[in-house]
Amino acid sequence: MEHLGEWVRGWALCRDTPDPVEEHDGFRVDVGQAGHRVRYVVRGTGSVRERAALTAPGTWLKVAAPREDVLSLLGPEWSVGAPEYLMSVALEGVGARGRHRTGTASRWWGSAGSARSWWCGPGGEPAARGRFSVRGGAAVVDQVVTEPEHRRRGLGKLVMGLMSVAAAWRGAHVAVLVSTVEGRLLYESLGWRVESDVVAAHVPEL
Repeated sequence: MEHLGEWVRGWALCRDTPDPVEEHDGFRVDVGQAGHRVRYVVRGTGSVRERAALTAPGTWLKVAAPREDVLSLLGPEWSVGAPEYLMSVALEGVGARGRHRTGTASRWWGSAGSARSWWCGPGGEPAARGRFSVRGGAAVVDQVVTEPEHRRRGLGKLVMGLMSVAAAWRGAHVAVLVSTVEGRLLYESLGWRVESDVVAAHVPEL
């Protein structure tokens, strides 16, 4: 889980939240949104019981550790998400993989240092998109989505390639993300490797 700190800092840039605060077991992000007040990102299971005692509604917890080790430490107040994975890839020699005869690629940089990248179909409608940030030599990829009517056409790979090239141009030498089970298959096909399981849980805000 060597890139966990890079991921949480880049995630905060992508989501336009305050910078993470480093704590003894990982990081705290004061997100401040309805249903997502604060997020703790924790290395290992040593402090999970301590963090799990913080049951204020809107509290989120991400733990980089084996899923079965984490679940037994969470109380009934916590709603646990599907399996996730911290993944990374070196960006040396990256290229935009995948070709499409129709469509256009676009990229827009935000003021906070993050960017949105998307691929539009022949009618101009967004077909696939993602967001990434570059900070200190690491690119963090976030919110990669292909619209349902455009799936299984290689657009996810294409957008990932476009973002990797743009990140490398801006000085990134490694890319990091947290993936779903479905996304893991795509990323592994592009050379990404799993660094750790990630368990996501939150206390719902009614």
